[in-house]
Amino acid sequence: MSQRPSLPGGKISSRPLHFIWIVDCSGSMAYEGKIQALNNAVREAIPQMQDAASAQPQAQVLVRVISFAEGARWIVPDPTPVEDFRWTDLEAAGTTDLGAALEMVSQQLHVPPMSDRALPPLLVLISDGQPTDDFRGGMDRLLAEPWGAKAVRVAVAIGRDADAEVLRRFIGTPDARPVQANNPEQLVRYIRWVSTLITPVSQPKRGDTQSAISAPDPVPAIGDITW
Repeated sequence: MSQRPSLPGGKISSRPLHFIWIVDCSGSMAYEGKIQALNNAVREAIPQMQDAASAQPQAQVLVRVISFAEGARWIVPDPTPVEDFRWTDLEAAGTTDLGAALEMVSQQLHVPPMSDRALPPLLVLISDGQPTDDFRGGMDRLLAEPWGAKAVRVAVAIGRDADAEVLRRFIGTPDARPVQANNPEQLVRYIRWVSTLITPVSQPKRGDTQSAISAPDPVPAIGDITW
């Protein structure tokens, strides 16, 4: 990966862009190879994510990962420079405590630890089911934080049992919908897509960045797996 260019007389003054994966690790993700497909898709997308970041010298991309099942926990708790980011395989078991995950994310969107120079955070929610805890309460706490309200929020639904209404509420933009991955090939395509959303988010301009994001067309299923 190429080094970021520097300006004459010193380094570029970049702004932090926090990218947070919010991943469903409930028991249903253990069926039909969903969690394995997700692990593989994110791992394969990391080089594209790093390339997209290296092309945006005005942004310092910092990555974290939180999973939710019975409660929520940080898998990568510290903001990690994307060039140092490595994916840790997740395992699936338990319930779907999405509200707990959103509350924990909201606690990280204060200033501090967030910088007032930061670009809008990018929050990527991936889920195949329905919340089993207080999703509304967690969502309210996320939106109560200024950086939570300003965040670009994207959702990937895995399979036809994912709660599309909950994912739409997470996104929070009337004309934006979650992308639907019903097979491993679609999941790979959408994970690659969200990994490169660094580019539009790191180039702030007038208008709604969230509304300007358009999802790629789905790819047809290949093989026998359909979620």
